[in-house]
Amino acid sequence: MRATTAFNRIIAIDGVVVEGVSFTPEGVVVKIRRRKRRHQCPCGFSTTVHYDRSIRRWRHLDLGAAKCFLEAEICRIDCPTCRRVRTEDVTWARPGARHTSAFCAVVAWLAQRTDKTTITRLLRISWETVASIVTDVVGDVLDESRFDGLCRIGVDEVSYRKGHRYLTVVADHDQQGRAVWVHEGKNAATLALFYDELGPERVAKLEAISLDMGGAFAKATNEKAPHVRQCVDPFHLVKMANEAIDKARRWSWNEERRRAAPPRPRGRPRSDEPPRPRDEPRWVKHTRWALLKDPDNLSDQQLEVLHDLRKNHSVLYRCWQLKEGLRDLYRLRKPADAPAHLEWWLRWASRSRIPAFVKLAQTVRKNRERILAAVELSLSNSKLEGLNSKIRLINHRGYGHHSAEAVIAMVYLCCGGLTIELPTTSFAR
Repeated sequence: MRATTAFNRIIAIDGVVVEGVSFTPEGVVVKIRRRKRRHQCPCGFSTTVHYDRSIRRWRHLDLGAAKCFLEAEICRIDCPTCRRVRTEDVTWARPGARHTSAFCAVVAWLAQRTDKTTITRLLRISWETVASIVTDVVGDVLDESRFDGLCRIGVDEVSYRKGHRYLTVVADHDQQGRAVWVHEGKNAATLALFYDELGPERVAKLEAISLDMGGAFAKATNEKAPHVRQCVDPFHLVKMANEAIDKARRWSWNEERRRAAPPRPRGRPRSDEPPRPRDEPRWVKHTRWALLKDPDNLSDQQLEVLHDLRKNHSVLYRCWQLKEGLRDLYRLRKPADAPAHLEWWLRWASRSRIPAFVKLAQTVRKNRERILAAVELSLSNSKLEGLNSKIRLINHRGYGHHSAEAVIAMVYLCCGGLTIELPTTSFAR
């Protein structure tokens, strides 16, 4: 079998003929020629007339331990549609690329599963090349079809770099938290860009959105999609209740410190000395986890702490009851009972005379409708939090990224539900 015939079968590119093969210090160079004589612009215009021509090389899949390059003559054409001179389109590579589509597919497939250092060592390319290829592949594969069928979405922000650099992430609740839109920033203008890109017809089909209790995302939603029901994430509400308990605990700790007896002397007490009183400030300080943890996960020692607080009618025990009463809102068997339960809790917290919980009750009252919507629709940002963990892992796996575009491309590639087909699949067919 001739070498050109063998490489025709190895390369396996439709409409291409191998004219020669040469072995150079850089690797194997396969000279190819297209069967078609018409030149096609990336915009679709085709002609037989060319402006000028040159020889170009593209990096292809390796042949064993040797690099492989495709070499072909490429022309520039004067495109009347684009109104400028452009390089013609070829079937084996993207416009302007120096790597074949098969090579780029392998890089993107590996980037979904491993770190960039491994890819650079395996394929003998640089980090910048990997990032550029991933961005190009995602730009080709990603299209507006990911917005089709959006009904219930969630939005959250995630930090990708020090210096308060954030990404706003929008995910589809009905597609297992698949990332459908990612952009740099975390203010109302950032989310407004998502609604603008979505378009009026798709925005009209949205039914619900889960978000945190911040005002930025709510402002953008009220302006761009006022008909969408907003659902406050239960995690943020319970977190605020835990922060209120911490404030009350610190206040109680400071009060006990003011009333505390002088410090006890060092060393062991004498045998005839009466038992020393309990160090109340230290004891109050260490009640934190007994107050914050789920009752089902409390240890015996932490349960004793709660029983002691209850027997002494401590304000901290009332704080714990208020916190658990708020959590019971999400444990109701019937969502129809949620309005009455929340109204009961608001009256209780407002009259508790505990400043931290009185302030929390005011916040809850302002977001009452959004909280009840989350209970009724059973929506939370749990899938978004899981998605944020994946994004942090992607960022950590890449040892950080120098630009938001590189992180966003990796997020779409790994969390956007994109399928990268390996060239081995088409060759096997």
